[in-house]
Amino acid sequence: MPSRFPARRDQQLVQIVDAALADATRRAGDWLACRPGCTQCCIGVFAINQLDAARLTQGFRKLKSLAPDRAAAVHQRARDAMSRLSASFPGDPVTGILAEGEESRRFEDFANDEPCPALNAQTGLCELYDSRPMTCRVFGPPVRSEDGLCVCELCFHGATHEQIQSCEMIVDPESLEEHLLAELEKRTEVHGSTIIAFCLGLLN
Repeated sequence: MPSRFPARRDQQLVQIVDAALADATRRAGDWLACRPGCTQCCIGVFAINQLDAARLTQGFRKLKSLAPDRAAAVHQRARDAMSRLSASFPGDPVTGILAEGEESRRFEDFANDEPCPALNAQTGLCELYDSRPMTCRVFGPPVRSEDGLCVCELCFHGATHEQIQSCEMIVDPESLEEHLLAELEKRTEVHGSTIIAFCLGLLN
């Protein structure tokens, strides 16, 4: 997968999103509660796309070369999570690809209390922070979705709707992620979403 991963263009995407986060953080000030050690966004399973999975894979292999003990712990946590989740996984537990259509509704109530295997419970930090999925990168500031403007429940206490709206994070205005994802899926012929535990647990 790494040879087919558009690393340079993905880094451009990461820079765009991180710059948007920095700008939203500046505007939010003390309303944004996100700090090292806060693990609110590290609990509960969420879908990641194949671009996220490729980035995580690359990050894991880098960690494995630099800190093999930490990488082994991440991998073991991912394998343990797979064992716990496989029986009720709303998709294919062999490939880790989530189901689509009607079957995907089961995902709403799936593993909402499951910690991310990349989370180091002792430090409260992410072992793959630089390679984290886009969902992790945008969690906290106001981000617009189909349900409206969404924020972390720990943030913006006491802020009015107008104040929250003024801190909205414009994540990817040129839709670069969409183009890179389509390109990657075409190259690898692997389509669909997965979760972090399966992405990392299925690695050799």
